[in-house]
Amino acid sequence: MSMQIRTFEEYKAVYQRSVEDPEGFWAEQAGSFNWRKPWDKVLDWNFRDLDVKWFIGGKLNITENCLDRHLAERGDQTAIIFEPNDPNGETTTYTYRQLYEEVCKTANALHAMGVRKGDRICFYMPMIPQLAIGVLACARIGAIHSVVFAGFSASSLSDRIKDASCKMVICSDYNRRGAKNIPVKAIVDEAVAMGCDSVETVFVHQNTGEAINWVEGRDKWWHEQVDHQQPECPAEEMDSEDMLFILYTSGSTGKPKGVVHSCGGYMVYTCYSFANVFQYQPGDIYWCTADIGWITGHSYIVYGPLLAGATTVMFEGVPTYPDAGRFWQIVEKLKVNQFYTAPTAIRALMAFGDDPVNKYDLSSIKLLGTVGEPINEEAWEWYHKVVGKEKCPIVDTWWQTETGGIMISGLGGLSPMKPSFAGYPLPGIQPCLLDGNGKEIDGNNVEGVLCMKYPWPSMIRTTYGDHERCRQTYFSSYDNMYFTGDGARRDENGMYRIIGRIDDVINVSGHRMGTAEVENAINEHPKVVESAVVGYPHDIKGQGIYAYVITLEPVNDLEGFRKELLAVVTREIGPIAKPDKIQVVSGLPKTRSGKIMRRILRKVASGETDSLGDISTLLNPEVVEEIKDGAL
Repeated sequence: MSMQIRTFEEYKAVYQRSVEDPEGFWAEQAGSFNWRKPWDKVLDWNFRDLDVKWFIGGKLNITENCLDRHLAERGDQTAIIFEPNDPNGETTTYTYRQLYEEVCKTANALHAMGVRKGDRICFYMPMIPQLAIGVLACARIGAIHSVVFAGFSASSLSDRIKDASCKMVICSDYNRRGAKNIPVKAIVDEAVAMGCDSVETVFVHQNTGEAINWVEGRDKWWHEQVDHQQPECPAEEMDSEDMLFILYTSGSTGKPKGVVHSCGGYMVYTCYSFANVFQYQPGDIYWCTADIGWITGHSYIVYGPLLAGATTVMFEGVPTYPDAGRFWQIVEKLKVNQFYTAPTAIRALMAFGDDPVNKYDLSSIKLLGTVGEPINEEAWEWYHKVVGKEKCPIVDTWWQTETGGIMISGLGGLSPMKPSFAGYPLPGIQPCLLDGNGKEIDGNNVEGVLCMKYPWPSMIRTTYGDHERCRQTYFSSYDNMYFTGDGARRDENGMYRIIGRIDDVINVSGHRMGTAEVENAINEHPKVVESAVVGYPHDIKGQGIYAYVITLEPVNDLEGFRKELLAVVTREIGPIAKPDKIQVVSGLPKTRSGKIMRRILRKVASGETDSLGDISTLLNPEVVEEIKDGAL
């Protein structure tokens, strides 16, 4: 782990060097991996046309760096610890050698079923080891994985399969989640039936063994295809810039965007950021509670930890089943050293008080981390005092699906901590704050739009099948800058605090939802004429979803209508996007050009009705009073 920083003084020196000589710095980090062929040039970039290439001409396979290179030294070390949903179930472990063999067998099975380099494979699976194994098996043979969180609806899944023209969908029969078994294969069948003509095979892992619908010829069992395969599979040689995976993220225009990450740069950055942010030491047990359906699971359950030769925990269940002590029971049982979760989970567990935490011995924890959204001070203090016993540093990590890895954060216990501040940029990351005119704001104690003025290895390369959309979304707002969509504050010491989204995206429990996406779903209801969705502060989720709805005719049964709307949103997107509040209105505040003034709707939803600003320029200012009076 030569890439690991050991003191805050060293961080400052390394950071300075990374900004003065980025190419030399990243070449040095990349040098600690196995490359089939070294690169000819470190970096070529142009943000205006969005053309960024790292380690140009370099050849590698990321799984050789996750698995093969560790076999000699740590073949018998545990790579993955799997903790099942049922607390009485058996903990399963895979050593690096066992994981290597399972990945090779699965890769051989995929090959036998006709999967080739460049094919897109969709995953819709529970948090079981086969999901990590399947993802690595794709990377082994050069297939491109697209993992869809298994809480999305059939319609959302279908959109993502079609957008990437996936050749195969890999799923389970059912997912175990808390007290429920969720019929995953049935959702996949429904999704594929919505015109997914590219799908040749549905590959099913027998998770619970309950009865499922079966399509002869198309459907194949995991155990029947994988178990008899050879435990060796040559890794496909990939170019540094070849596509590694696609991961869909909510767009503000409704249609989800397939964020594309490449093999070489993503490998270098996820390993570097993992080693430094979590200050992982050999022998540590590291647990990130995210789902592999999100970028956090890709970068900090699978790739980052395995590249670094770490022991990573996968948990199938939920934090409150069978009770609110479940996380802490696992920490005690596995003697977890680094624990990484979302502020939403922390706030939800806080609501149960301190007892469920205090029941367990958490003395193994050396570091606590948060991800997905800014953590509020109250939750930070509780996490620090009650869970960390005031002995553990908290790394409040800021990053995005598009950035591939953690961008701004403390480095273990080396950096100063300040509640609700993410902290300092990692080496190689060059953030800046811009004012309303797109001019960079110098100095400290300032606030502005957060942008990046220089590329980093794991950054987004394109959105699948639509390069121009990617350029427009991230690189057209400010000249020669990557636009994060977030506002931020820099304090007197240069530490960054993320203030929140400045576009039409809501952050619900760390999951980004495009307002347009939710509106499109609500508008599917036959009684709805138009809707507008905004975020508002929510005690547990960070942001809740507030929907303003115009109907064709007056609604008599409000409760029944709300239930119908929630059902439509669940069907179209998934339960995660259900509005918390639905207000039926006769009109929406619009500008004379017909644009909805969301600023006003956000203020009303947040209860800040005394500071709505000038509404005289609206087409229909009178509707504002009605909306204020009916606010929930």
